[in-house]
Amino acid sequence: MFGRLLSLYLSLSFVATVTAQDYFNPNSTGIKLQNGFERVFVQPFGNHAFRVRASLMKDPVGTELSAFLDPPLEGPGGNAGLKVDQEVPYQGNATIRNGNLIADLSLGVLSFYRVEPNGSRTLLTSEFTDDKALASRYYVQEFRASSYEAQFSFTSDLDEQFYGVGQQACCKDNSVNKKGQTVDLINFNSQVPIPVFTSNKGYLMFFNFPGQGRIEFGQIKTRFVAEETTVVDYYITTAPVGDYDALQQQYTAVTGRQPTPPDFILGYQQSKLRYYNQSQVIDVAQRFHDEQINLSMIVVDFFAWKFQGDWSFDPSLWPDPAGMAAQVKNLTGAEMMVSLWPSVENESENYLTLQRNGWLVTTRDGTGVTDSFAGVYTRLVDSTNPGARQFLWKRLNDSYFSKGIHNFWIDQADGGTLGEAYENNGQDDMRFIPYARAFARYYIGTQTAAGKMYPWLHQQAIDEGLHNLTNTPASATACKYMSLTRSTFAGGQRFCSYLWSGDTISRFDVSAAADYVGRLCFCGRELFVRWLSMGTFLPYMRVHGDRDCSLPVNNSLVIANPCPNEPWAYGEENFPIIKMYISLRYQLVPYVKKLFEQLQDTGRTIMRPLYFDFSISDPFVANATRFNEPLVTHQFMLGPGILVSPVGVQNAASKEVYLPRLNDNQTQSNLTWTHWWTEKSYGQGGNIVNISAPLDQIPVFYLGSKDDILSVRRLSEPLQIYVSLSPCYIRVDAQDHARGGLTIGTASIPPTETATCIWKQNCGSIAIPWHISAPAVTTMDGHSKAKAWIQHARGTSTTRVLFKRYIAR
Repeated sequence: MFGRLLSLYLSLSFVATVTAQDYFNPNSTGIKLQNGFERVFVQPFGNHAFRVRASLMKDPVGTELSAFLDPPLEGPGGNAGLKVDQEVPYQGNATIRNGNLIADLSLGVLSFYRVEPNGSRTLLTSEFTDDKALASRYYVQEFRASSYEAQFSFTSDLDEQFYGVGQQACCKDNSVNKKGQTVDLINFNSQVPIPVFTSNKGYLMFFNFPGQGRIEFGQIKTRFVAEETTVVDYYITTAPVGDYDALQQQYTAVTGRQPTPPDFILGYQQSKLRYYNQSQVIDVAQRFHDEQINLSMIVVDFFAWKFQGDWSFDPSLWPDPAGMAAQVKNLTGAEMMVSLWPSVENESENYLTLQRNGWLVTTRDGTGVTDSFAGVYTRLVDSTNPGARQFLWKRLNDSYFSKGIHNFWIDQADGGTLGEAYENNGQDDMRFIPYARAFARYYIGTQTAAGKMYPWLHQQAIDEGLHNLTNTPASATACKYMSLTRSTFAGGQRFCSYLWSGDTISRFDVSAAADYVGRLCFCGRELFVRWLSMGTFLPYMRVHGDRDCSLPVNNSLVIANPCPNEPWAYGEENFPIIKMYISLRYQLVPYVKKLFEQLQDTGRTIMRPLYFDFSISDPFVANATRFNEPLVTHQFMLGPGILVSPVGVQNAASKEVYLPRLNDNQTQSNLTWTHWWTEKSYGQGGNIVNISAPLDQIPVFYLGSKDDILSVRRLSEPLQIYVSLSPCYIRVDAQDHARGGLTIGTASIPPTETATCIWKQNCGSIAIPWHISAPAVTTMDGHSKAKAWIQHARGTSTTRVLFKRYIAR
């Protein structure tokens, strides 16, 4: 009856006194189902969405662990607690609408429908009920326990596709479509499952549960299992079929959006396992300067400390951190990042303070979590405790931030353990990584009930500290500095933090399924270049690795690998290629920055599987994604304009690339797929092309104008100037200067079609090296011109050349 009335209502085009705005507002504050010992609450939460909470014996308290923003960034709900205006008895009926989503409660069973433009209703999913089936909401509670196991089951279609569920190290099929799989919700190194998924039917579900469990994507039902909880809390939202951007916008409105990262972190980040003293870092910075290679950040990996849990440099190897950071900045303009681990050994200067205050992770029987690494037993700092977080940040500030090292690498903080092999048992192979220990107990709860909040609250500790020290409000939409993390939970994207893929193995088959430059093993220079070429087109470009070489090892230090991992370490034949890709990355920075702004503004995904953009216009993409065909699933879009098809096999001279069929808007705009390297047009897609793929030409295609991609910038944004060094000229890569031209000293450089210009100097017999001084990013002056200093690099005096860039009106 409701559906027929709604159809009639829409067909009248809102002729009645009810307005269109009234329609999209919720028609109820919520439903409460009292089902014997069970309570179920259904409430509007964000646009076209509901939040559902279920508990046993008593109502949820509303203060349980949660990744939600309350109130949401957009849409209704929030700050309503558990207030409802409909109370329904056992086997009662009720209906609630929020925008285009309807929740229908019939005889105690919940179903969710999308309202279509013509007023009809499409069933998305419902609680699974069948003859002799396990109850759709099933609970197992042990005697004297306030928590319980919960299993919630929902219907799914045989041909339905499910995407998401975070980052999985498993399985060998590298599947995008999870239909038919079980995803274990357990964190460890390279495994960061998050219980959120989208359906090709046009809905998204998120289970707001930060503990251990699983999601089973069966043939006719999807089951969510929480091993230990006191409330089942989930969210469902809908959008038109194929509109994944709308689903992401609605989801990030209730869990948070990534603030825009600082410009420097979008460039090239240099890391390895490991730089183990101060002079190595300075030598690397000097080499980058001498080789004229742009550099945005140098990363100092683990065991730069004396004892685990010191959260400070070992002064015998790092005598002057402030001087080191200043010298790196002066040589390259780069920032620095330092690693921190959650492990604390007895010899640490912080151990007694942490133990005395109860700031270490314990166990259910109170004995404490004991791990081992590098021959010593350790405990874990309890980052879920507010006091421990404040103490941790104070140590980071005193040891690093106050000395000019502003970015932090949150490593090993997967939760429940260090996430490494039991080395004391002789298992030192990545295949034997243990799961988190279920008996771990934190300030906020157990590992099984709350373990995913452990890395999340590590992120929060640093985020809060950075905001406080830089006088930046927590609501700021831009970051001054960042943390890098190996693990997280839903909502972690709202911190000034970014996730990497963990310690993957350096093999071609892994490179075809993971993001950037595997850590373990060294399996050839070709693989490094292939992986680096892919990294050029990722949201962040960072290299890291534990390489093999013949250099002598300093056995007096822990894992002090001397093997190089810098651009010049991969052979003379590859060095120019690597430099070219790094230079290209800096040309792409304006485009990538624009994508991050869209991500912050609307939640629009940057690195996009092909089904995001082409599942409607191209049936082949939809079908290939359903069956996890690598031809489609191993390609991705970087924003709306660039298609990347990485080479994932050794000794490849060419590669088959699938060019998706463009949608109507794209074809009407006369867009075509154009090969990045040859500028050859390949039409409007829907076909496979065979492309030459030498090491210096990763298969990449673009839509529209390459000049537009390389010069995307708003007038209110900072100007960036990148400088390549040479004895007798300065090569200037200035973002978008082609539209307005540059003035260097008294020399005027007119606009050109490229973003590069060269200013030759009257060198005589003197070589004059120059470099850009910190900060590399300048600010706009009245939105009409920008200034940047190029500083003379040698001598006691400082010689400066003023660069001005005038914006064409």
